Order: sequence, then C-alpha cells, then structure tokens
Amino acid sequence: MLSETYIHLFTTILTLLLPPLLAFYIHYDYKAFLRLGPGGTPSTPLGYLKIKLLSLICLRDPFKPLPIPPHFRPQQGYFTSPALATRKGCRPLVQGVAPQRQQTQKSDGKIYKLLVTRLRALAQDPRNRLVERTSCFEKHSSGLFTSIPITRTCGGEICHAHPSDGSLHLTLHPSDAKLVLENHWGERHPLARGGWCRRFVPREFMLIYAPRDEREVDVVMRIVAASIWWVSGIDVNGEEGGPRRRSKDVEAVGRAMEGRECWACKVHGCGGRSVEKMTGDA
Repeated sequence: MLSETYIHLFTTILTLLLPPLLAFYIHYDYKAFLRLGPGGTPSTPLGYLKIKLLSLICLRDPFKPLPIPPHFRPQQGYFTSPALATRKGCRPLVQGVAPQRQQTQKSDGKIYKLLVTRLRALAQDPRNRLVERTSCFEKHSSGLFTSIPITRTCGGEICHAHPSDGSLHLTLHPSDAKLVLENHWGERHPLARGGWCRRFVPREFMLIYAPRDEREVDVVMRIVAASIWWVSGIDVNGEEGGPRRRSKDVEAVGRAMEGRECWACKVHGCGGRSVEKMTGDA
C-alpha cells in the first residue's frame, strides 16, 4: 500500500501537471477547429465551446442507418438496391461537427468545377424549380434550394457543396441514406439524430464524400437527384419533354406540412452573410 507521503506527492504532481496539459490540449483542439474553415458555427472561442458541448450528444456511429418505421411513407426511396455501385477504396477521414469536413481524398480543382457546373445546370432548368442562394446550414457557401419544398429542411435547402474539400451536405429519404451508407458514398452528420437536434440539422442529413473523378461525379449527381426528389418530389431525371414526375407519397408529406414554417430558419437564418460560392477554389 502507498504511504501517505507518496499519495500526497502523487496528488501534488497531478495538481501541477494537469492545468498546463489541459491548456495545451484546448489550444491544439481549438486550432484544429479553426483549420476546418468557415461553416455554420462562428470560428470563435464561443463557437468552439458550443461545438464541444454539442459533441457530447453526437452520434457515436455515423455509419449506422436510420430505422424506417412501418408507418413511414413512402417506404421506398428514390433508389432501388443496385442503383449505386460500391465506392472504391477506404472511406476518407472526416472531422468536425459544424463545420464537418473531409480531410483526405479531396476533389481536385477540375473535378470540383465539373461538380459545380452539373449542380448549376440543374438550377438553370426551370422545370426543376431550383434556385441557388446562401446555404441556411453553412452560411458561408451557396446551395441548391427548391421553390416548392414538401419535406422540411432549412428553407427548402437541398444540398450545398464545400469548396475546401469537394464534399456535400444534403438530406435523403432514410432508404436512400441506407444505400449510400452501405456503399460507402457518405456518412450521417454527427447531429442527425432527430428530436431536439432537429433545430440544427434534419434527422436525414448526410455528408456525401467528394468525387475523385468524372465517374464519381456522375454517382454524386444521382445522389443529389435523390435529395431533390425527397425535398421537392421532383425527379430531375424524369420526363424530358414535359414536367418532371412527382411522387404522390412525398406530396402527401407536403400536404401534411401545409401552414408550418421552415423549422430551421429561426435558428440558422437564411441569408445576409458573406458567401463562399460553390465555384470557389477547391
């Protein structure tokens, strides 16, 4: 057994060492938070403290899909099972809560420019009922919004791309999100757990990994199409000559929401900030 002298000495050493070690950890961790770049949380000590508190309730497993209750409508999402091939290689390293950023396997400038061009082409087709404006979630990047939202997101936001790494955030039907997770194209946002956390992001909020080549841009655009369908009911890959098809089941969600305000606009705001354009340097 340790003598009283040794216990006293050990306690004294801990008392002397813990404060500088804690200060060093906080300094290093705060610098890592700043390196993530601008996002939905201010890059300030207060913003850092907010994220550290929120991290206590974050998802422990971002790769575990949401359960789909039997009463959920529609049960089937935009995709069928073989719609997405498995992404090659290991998953990239992703860090942060808000902002959440991909640290490895980023898009290069050419691929990111192609992705942005494809996203903007969707907004330029009036049949898709899409507009580009400041992201409600990020506040420092632009995103795609639908003018006819029927599934609750921040002001009808569908997706936004991150110029710093090429990744995207978007909202998917739980069935489509499950397919994306199983085929390694993305992961759930740390705060996408529903309940009280819906004041920050929807329960179906996902990070989609940055495309590394043109083939992967095609896959990411199919995932974006699934997000547009879930938020607006419009299939951007639908009929070429006429109006886009809309899901009757998803429209029922919209009817149930009539008269309700945007669930996140009060929390996030939907504009009035400087915008890091989707066309920014990757």
